[in-house]
Amino acid sequence: MTSRSETIREIPTSPTEIIRATDLGGVRVLKRGDIYLLADELGDVYPDSRGLGLYSGDTRVVSYLAVRINGGRPVLLGADKGYRGTIQMTNADSVHHPDRGAPDATLALTRESLGIRRERVLSGGLHERLRIANYAQCSAPVTIELLMDVDDADIFEVRGHVRPSRGIHFPILVRDDGRMTFRYEGLDGRTRWTYLEATSPNAISAATVAGDGAAIVRWERDIAAGGDVSVDWRIWTALTPSFGSSPTRTDRQSSGGTGRGGPTGGEPFPPCPTIDPAAGEADYRAWSKGFARIASDNELFDLVIQRSLADLRLLTTDGPNPGERYVAAGVPWYTTLFGRDAIITGLQTLAFRPEIAIEALEILAPRQADTVDDWRDAEPGKILHELRTGEMARAGELPYLPYYGTVDATPLWLVLLGATYDWTGDRGLVDRLWPHALAALRWIDDYGTGADGFVTYERRSPEGQVNQGWKDSEDSVRDRTGATTEPPIALAEVQGYVYDAKLRMAGLADMRGETELATRLRREAADLRASFEAAFWLPDLQFYAMAIGRDGHAADAVGSNVGHCLWSGMVGVDRAAAVMARLTAPDLDSGWGIRTYASRQPGYNPISYHLGSVWPHDNALVIAGLKRYGFDEAANQLAGSIFEAAQRFDGFRLPELFCGFARTDIDAPVPYPVACSPQAWAAGAPLHILSSMLGFRANAARGELELLRPHLPTWLSEVTIDNLRVGGASVDLLFRRRHGTTSAEVVRKSGDLAITIHQ
Repeated sequence: MTSRSETIREIPTSPTEIIRATDLGGVRVLKRGDIYLLADELGDVYPDSRGLGLYSGDTRVVSYLAVRINGGRPVLLGADKGYRGTIQMTNADSVHHPDRGAPDATLALTRESLGIRRERVLSGGLHERLRIANYAQCSAPVTIELLMDVDDADIFEVRGHVRPSRGIHFPILVRDDGRMTFRYEGLDGRTRWTYLEATSPNAISAATVAGDGAAIVRWERDIAAGGDVSVDWRIWTALTPSFGSSPTRTDRQSSGGTGRGGPTGGEPFPPCPTIDPAAGEADYRAWSKGFARIASDNELFDLVIQRSLADLRLLTTDGPNPGERYVAAGVPWYTTLFGRDAIITGLQTLAFRPEIAIEALEILAPRQADTVDDWRDAEPGKILHELRTGEMARAGELPYLPYYGTVDATPLWLVLLGATYDWTGDRGLVDRLWPHALAALRWIDDYGTGADGFVTYERRSPEGQVNQGWKDSEDSVRDRTGATTEPPIALAEVQGYVYDAKLRMAGLADMRGETELATRLRREAADLRASFEAAFWLPDLQFYAMAIGRDGHAADAVGSNVGHCLWSGMVGVDRAAAVMARLTAPDLDSGWGIRTYASRQPGYNPISYHLGSVWPHDNALVIAGLKRYGFDEAANQLAGSIFEAAQRFDGFRLPELFCGFARTDIDAPVPYPVACSPQAWAAGAPLHILSSMLGFRANAARGELELLRPHLPTWLSEVTIDNLRVGGASVDLLFRRRHGTTSAEVVRKSGDLAITIHQ
């Protein structure tokens, strides 16, 4: 006789249609590690244009996950979010049922008489508990249904990439004790298993959801008046190698889930992994202790800062290899390792948590390209752009394992190495990474630099990025007529990054006793600056071109790129005031932040990705540049715009970007439909802006911290920074603004650290 727990059935499956994601409105995000959940306000997942789902390893492992109570959707009352979340709901409609004492009579479970609480936590998988309390004066027969489906869509499919073929979905395996297993064999030779374990359901069966096959788990419960009931389910995944040939869909559907491919190395019903919510709390506390503590007399400012810290922790991801960790670029589209994003986030947070920068340097260094590979736009010494682990990358359909099509990650990695040494004084880190630094310098000279002496890019991979700076959309680099620029392209900001990188590497070479190298790098930086001034300056606009394209054609449209040249120190002092005035003119400054592209020129579109939108990280770099050249008031005014924008977004969270509509036309920043939120360098932007306002400049090797013209804006009278670390020392600082002047006071100091304030 077969026991109840060993009765296994099959449900034929036809995965839900993959709908291209075109907006992220109303999406709630949970994330821990490389697992993240995109759900609607009730916590449900279903096919729509928002890309809802449970994701792991660049794969949507659950495409449908919806709760129904007595056949209907509950009504939202309130919710919170993080790596765990709670959603409070109630019943929408009245339900009549027979009175057990009098079969002909009925009692009514009235609208809003049930308290429905959906608790979720991510920890090695998804654990949900549904609690239902009955506040009616009669018992409540309740039917709880959980509808689930799996499409195993690659993240690029969700974003709209159409594949000529996909792998094979096997029938769903169901066990009567509440276990369910989905199996997908991909074109990359791997099998993805998705498991559900539910507590004591009454039944699991096939269902029809929006015209597609799915599975349904059903509980029948009778809740006494004043009583409550709860049900639980856990979802987790596994990835195993596939063996043998690749049978057709018909073969596999008719084979009982085995197919001609033979065993896959996976288990149809493995034990559920431990899901420990307390471990997540401990991780968050430990991570937060390593961050300098920031507080002010402005509650809204503090809420923006707190959200930034929470989002940076949320985006912190372990891997790809054991012992490695990085800040993922953004949820949902970029929840993976990006070179440029990880580096800039490290620079933004260096004063407050240097570990982020160190982790970025150390995870990118061993993945530096060591050969020429046109498919991946790789050349020796180049820092990666993007690392993907999904089926399409592993199957060779896309070049992202990893992809190197970025012109700026390599010099920015060098900038980060120099800046990290400034704050940590860690000679051992520099020595360990020095071979990678030399390889990066060789890439700049041997592969990156064109005949005109500027670092350029030109795509070689047919699946790669056309534009390879941070404005990487195909139409982002234009001239004043609106025409796009032909490669090879030398971006203005990239020349600034290279200039800064060579000066910083010269300083590290001096520290290591390599004086000949240091001298050469300083000479090359000076030559690059002179060439930049001659080729990029536009006398009639009193501004620099955003790029120089093929045959020396100037991409002379006005954009925010040049603000990065202030940050790097590339701009000549005699031209800085003109650059500042142009950057802060109304056609670039929307009132909520500087646009990527000025409004009064052909091609402007406030709803575009890079032709008129506002990016917080872009503005933070411009603010740092304005501060560097002494334009403190302009920097503070722009900082105020960004912080006010943050206060208008849900949860005080700055998104990746928002639309560039003028503040004079609309009294709130307009969300960009598919912006990542949270996103790493948007989360780091408020911290970078604060560093600029306070004028931090560290030299840990000499035990020095300089405060260069600390200048609080009118809306911020007092800021305290506790446990600011410079090398092995730490300090607590108090900044106060009185009568237009900002003072700085050392409240506590530990270790050998000289602090100098320059007013």
